[in-house]
Amino acid sequence: MSATFVHHRIDAAPRRWQAVADGLADDGARRIGEAGGQLYGAWRSQIGRPRDEVQAISVWPQGTSAARAERALVADRTDIRAVTSEALAPTLRPTDTVPPTRQGNYAFRWFAVPEPNWPEFLDLCAAAWPGFEGAYDSQVIGLWQATGERTGTGPDEVTGAGLHGGVRSLLLTRRPNLAMWERSKLPEGAAEAAVRDKLSRRYDLCDWTVVSTATLLTAVDRADTARWT
Repeated sequence: MSATFVHHRIDAAPRRWQAVADGLADDGARRIGEAGGQLYGAWRSQIGRPRDEVQAISVWPQGTSAARAERALVADRTDIRAVTSEALAPTLRPTDTVPPTRQGNYAFRWFAVPEPNWPEFLDLCAAAWPGFEGAYDSQVIGLWQATGERTGTGPDEVTGAGLHGGVRSLLLTRRPNLAMWERSKLPEGAAEAAVRDKLSRRYDLCDWTVVSTATLLTAVDRADTARWT
C-alpha cells in the first residue's frame, strides 16, 4: 500500500483536551477530507502521557507532507499549545485505510531498531501476531516505519526522532482493556509461551523502545469516560 499515514501529537491548553478532540473529529476531519485524506483515528491519553495530550493519525491515499496534514487537521485553533506531526509508511500492516472503530486499550509503542536487525524484527512480528491476536482478543492495528519527514526539528523523546538512529517505527495494538494488557504479559501454556518468546526476541533487537496507552475517541461502539491521567 502506498498511502502516507501521519501521526499527530497535539498539546491542548489545560482542561481543553475534550474540546480540541471534538474539533479534530469534526472540523479537522472535514478539512482533511477536503484535502484528499481521511482522519484514521483520534485517541485520548490513558497511561504514560499528559492528560491534555491528544494523538491522531491521518491517512492520505495520494501521499502528503507532515506539514500539510498538520495544517488540515488543526488549522488555527487557539486552544492548542503545540503540535508535532510525522509521516509514516505502512509495513506489514495496515493493508488498507479502514480505520479502527472499537473502543479498547490502544498501545502506542515506538521502536528504534538497528538497520541490520530490521528484517528479523519484521519476521518476528509476522510470526507472533496471529498467536497474539488469537490468545488475547487483541488486534495489531499497524506497524509503520517513520520516514523522517516531520514538522518538529528538535529531538523528540516521545518518538525518538533526532535521538535514535536506525529504523524508527510505531506499533499500534488494541486490547479490550488494561486487564488483558497484563494478561498478555503472562503466558499460559506452550503456545502462548512461544508467542512471548518471539515478542521478547523482538524487544531485544531494538536500541530503544517506549510505550504509552490511550483510548479511542473516534470509537463507534462506546465512549471512554474514565479519568486516567
